[in-house]
Amino acid sequence: RNPCNPCLFFCNFAPEFKYFRMQDIRNIAIIAHVDHGKTTLVDKMMLAGHLFRDGQNLSNQVLDANDLERERGITILSKNVSINWKGVKINIIDTPGHSDFGGEVERVLNMADGCLLLVDAFEGPMPQTRFVLQKALEIGLKPIVVVNKVDKPNCRPEEVYEMVFDLMFSLNATEEQLDFPVVYGSAKNGWMSEDWQKPTDNITYLLDKIVEVIPAPKKEEGTPQMLITSLDYSSYQGRIAVGRVHRGTLKDGMQVTIAHRDGTMEKTKIKELHTFEGMGHVHTEQVECGDICAVIGLDKFEIGDSICDLENPEPLAPIAIDEPTMSMLFMINDSPFFGKEGKFVTSRHINDRLEKELEKNLALRVTPFEDSTDKWIVSGRGVLHLSVLVETMRREGYELQVGQPQVIYKEIDGVKHEPVEELTINVPEEFSSKMIDMVTRRKGEMTSMESQGERVNIEFDIPSRGIIGLRTNVLTASQGEAIMAHRFKEYQPYKGEIERRVNGSMISMDTGNAFAYAIDKLQDRGKFFIDPGEDVYMGQVVGEHVHDNDLVVNVCKAKQLTNVRASGTDDKARIIPKTVMSLEECLEYIKSDELVEVTPKSMRMRKTILDHDQRKKAAKQ
Repeated sequence: RNPCNPCLFFCNFAPEFKYFRMQDIRNIAIIAHVDHGKTTLVDKMMLAGHLFRDGQNLSNQVLDANDLERERGITILSKNVSINWKGVKINIIDTPGHSDFGGEVERVLNMADGCLLLVDAFEGPMPQTRFVLQKALEIGLKPIVVVNKVDKPNCRPEEVYEMVFDLMFSLNATEEQLDFPVVYGSAKNGWMSEDWQKPTDNITYLLDKIVEVIPAPKKEEGTPQMLITSLDYSSYQGRIAVGRVHRGTLKDGMQVTIAHRDGTMEKTKIKELHTFEGMGHVHTEQVECGDICAVIGLDKFEIGDSICDLENPEPLAPIAIDEPTMSMLFMINDSPFFGKEGKFVTSRHINDRLEKELEKNLALRVTPFEDSTDKWIVSGRGVLHLSVLVETMRREGYELQVGQPQVIYKEIDGVKHEPVEELTINVPEEFSSKMIDMVTRRKGEMTSMESQGERVNIEFDIPSRGIIGLRTNVLTASQGEAIMAHRFKEYQPYKGEIERRVNGSMISMDTGNAFAYAIDKLQDRGKFFIDPGEDVYMGQVVGEHVHDNDLVVNVCKAKQLTNVRASGTDDKARIIPKTVMSLEECLEYIKSDELVEVTPKSMRMRKTILDHDQRKKAAKQ
């Protein structure tokens, strides 16, 4: 220890001396609803922390780096970024806003000492924000509220501040948490200030507030302890454990014990130790308590395991992970068009990919379907959670088929229970009666209804089964005006049967090319999901029938050519454009005897049994 400055250590590793300053650290989690400007704000903070060379602006949304996140505007995987501000290291931890990724949220908040709650100056706090904020307040994090987008016309920053206060109060925040500082600004225009009517030209005010208000991590002396809260993966270094050092100091090359969730202990060695700097990792010799680090070279570990002292290990309490509430059948693509577009089509490929996903996706479960080697039951937190996995696999070149999402029932005290969610729908007043009618038909119960200007905020408790397929109907009935959000609440006794999609399907009779002539003649029977010229196969769902029964149609029928001319025979085919559905909409749309075929270039719906005669036989049995 240096006598002149007690904060400096001399470590003699080689001929040269190395200095380690016990750094001033702030760990902060960012909480925000989808599209309230979180990613933009972090980019501006990184610019302020001089992470880029002059003239080099790589910021273009560093946090949501994956294509899927950018398209949907949602954060799926939590990420860490670190900046240096006036000698203080600020670790910024990004949290997913959507409750389907709740498994991510709880773990991530364990690494923080405070949180930035980012809200839109017009919309105010949203249901999903409430989900993450509740978890943060329960852990005891100190909040700073940032009211963003105050440059928007018709924004209402003061009202939003009141709404945030009421929300925190209703979530049982402590006196200290309720005494939160508020920062107003516009991340897009790069300014933050104390008063929203007095814009500045930078975000220094916010960064100074973070350093001033968020507590520094408590220094705890003793044997090292670290809880593994997330995973990173590198094809070069393998699995990397990420977490916050809770007590003591971790050193490069140190011998440690991994305490597993099930109580077993395993001795191992840290090969390399990294800390976060900017957007990447930097190799370091030791990590003090309170900092976030990445540990490389551990063999077997899971999220929730603890890294402890070699001689007398004291594990930390593992993290409780949300149980899955929905499952889906995954199977290899066995349609007539298999292998035409995908690179990975065999059961071995799909099995390996699902195993790999399990390593980093905590709330996911995969079990083989009965005794089959090419079917799996994949369980997750909701339709979005599972569809993001399917969409990611599709983009990586996989071909597969998935069945209708099913909820996971539980037996509690001999009574069948099902998952129930809290659903919030925000719609213009004139549509509110339609919404209530729709949700109550699906066994939903209204819990509250309040007017906000011309719009109404309605809250329901609804079984998870009822939410499958609800979003499209709600948007149609409200002319696209509805804002709908839901989150898992609890298991409640089974509510009875729910009526799903009423209309039947139009099914292709033959394999071949769809003709405009045939589609034109069949248009009064329903709406189509295909365009003329597309290849179809027998058993493919090509449209929705106007009645409730399935209809087998021949869309490959061409016009009979003849030498005789007659007036009226050469009418142009006027074809209504096809209905295009996203992956979630397809999953919510299909019936129990249908599958969605997913390939890198297309998505098709089909019957499980393709042959019409065999379908009839199966229905009779």
